[in-house]
Amino acid sequence: MEFTKLSCEEYVAVLASKEPVPGGGGAAALVGAIGMALGNMVGSLTVGKKKYADVQEDILALKAKADSLQQDLFRLAAKDAEVFEPLSRAYGLPKDTPEQQAYKAEVMEKALRECCEVPLRIMETCCKAIKLHQEFAAKGTAIAISDVGCGVACCKAALQAASLNVFINTKSMADRAFAEDVNTRANSMLKEYCSLADTVYQAVAARFS
Repeated sequence: MEFTKLSCEEYVAVLASKEPVPGGGGAAALVGAIGMALGNMVGSLTVGKKKYADVQEDILALKAKADSLQQDLFRLAAKDAEVFEPLSRAYGLPKDTPEQQAYKAEVMEKALRECCEVPLRIMETCCKAIKLHQEFAAKGTAIAISDVGCGVACCKAALQAASLNVFINTKSMADRAFAEDVNTRANSMLKEYCSLADTVYQAVAARFS
């Protein structure tokens, strides 16, 4: 099933069901895409305005990057569901004999790595989206600046949500050195970009106080 092709109502209904996919990773990617779209909308409303003629080229470049990030997040939403299914099957493998146990451990480790890679990429994409919101806030039209705040808040939430999908998988890994390396990468992104998202959000909110 192509989850990103469903209506909003259909997607939420499947998400709320007991179906194994979509899950938190895919939802995080879609929230990130929505957040990026809000920043992108501010760019759209800025293009063509005489008041912002001096930043037109910058805004068009930002919008092109935003378009690309939105598509990346859609693809990652679909990919998250794709990689979870092998892990779901791996949990059900028999482990009655030493051979079965060894095989299950090997399959699990491979599936866990793949299930970490997608939310890590979602995190990286959300970081880029947050950075773009900083620029949209600085250069975009003031009449829609609240949407930059809304967008960056969504991207921060998506970043945090994706990180949990990293950590739940690294916790089960046998290769602790690999797991800790992944955790370090995820925590580094959280530290830097949650802070940046808060800065952008607070700067937008301050304009209404």
